[in-house]
Amino acid sequence: MLKNRMTKLAALVALGTLGLAGCSSGTPVQPAGGGNSAPGGGQSETGNGALACPGGELVGSGSSAQKSALQTMIKAYTDQCEGTKIEYSSPGSGDGIKAFIAKQVDWAGTDSALKTKPAEGQDASEMEQAAERCDAPAWNLPMVVGPVAFAYNLDGITDLNLDAEVLAEIFKGEITKWNDPAIAALNEGVDLPDLAISVFFRSKESGTTENMTKYLQAASDGAWTEDPSKAWKGKVGEGKAETADVADAVNNTAGGLSYMEWGAALERNLGIAKLAGTELNSQSVGEAIDGAEIVGTDGDLSLELKYDGLPETAYPAVMVTYEAVCSGGQDAAKTALLKDFLGYFASAEGQGQLEAIGYAPLPESMIKQVEDSIAAIK
Repeated sequence: MLKNRMTKLAALVALGTLGLAGCSSGTPVQPAGGGNSAPGGGQSETGNGALACPGGELVGSGSSAQKSALQTMIKAYTDQCEGTKIEYSSPGSGDGIKAFIAKQVDWAGTDSALKTKPAEGQDASEMEQAAERCDAPAWNLPMVVGPVAFAYNLDGITDLNLDAEVLAEIFKGEITKWNDPAIAALNEGVDLPDLAISVFFRSKESGTTENMTKYLQAASDGAWTEDPSKAWKGKVGEGKAETADVADAVNNTAGGLSYMEWGAALERNLGIAKLAGTELNSQSVGEAIDGAEIVGTDGDLSLELKYDGLPETAYPAVMVTYEAVCSGGQDAAKTALLKDFLGYFASAEGQGQLEAIGYAPLPESMIKQVEDSIAAIK
């Protein structure tokens, strides 16, 4: 079970400028102050004896939802392994996967595991195309857990409870006021205002939208009938292109409501709703991830998340983002650096740095599985 390492909210907000709200940019992430020593400088001298620091260069691309996590890990790793250069650009999962398959990058960050069935008009699935590119099976390694926060702007209300059925009805336009009886029934004793609910959503295709609607479909007792999709299928609201735009809109609108990455809500000190009485924190998110099933084989750790039927103390609206990698068949020097970097990323030390920027650490049991897969890369 995940250890609860929650820091105080004030500290989280203070650190939130590094959070997920900045994930919309496609600018490559590069190490800051990586030093001038030559690559391959050997063992780190700054304290982490587990790092081999083989040196060299890596380039990754993909998911914007994990950009801030990659930024933090790249800086932490290159600070300890001087002379190493690692870049990550965030044009989105789809573009990152295409670049990985085309051998333009060394790994891809993606909001969902590589698909095992061909897309319409394609002869091969993403997994099959990646295996051909790698000359070995491709593996999906869960590395970053991004809780989906339902953030709101209601003056004086700091404790709000919602559930999947009510959220589905809000997003369909069937509940339009904050003092609607269905919301009031979930918030006994709370003085809800007679105020319109101003819904905002992601107008661009988004992994956050897809994972949020997976939760609504599974947990709303039939209230949400649309299939999960990266494209918004709600009936009301105002679209905003990026996470930061959605979060700013809620922040600037009395009665505003939207779904977004946890860090974006923390950065703006927005209210974050409980889901069916469960607060969003690292402990509750870890319990949800503990309930996931590994559906990949061998070293592939593709997960099937559960959004319903979880323990009452589990926060169900979560998104797991992966690093898609070759399990073998690649340049030996790049493979050594990739394994060293991802090993640091997956470690308790690496994961322990993520909570302050709006992510949840992997549960300890999953850290071990990811580390074993990384070690098995040839």
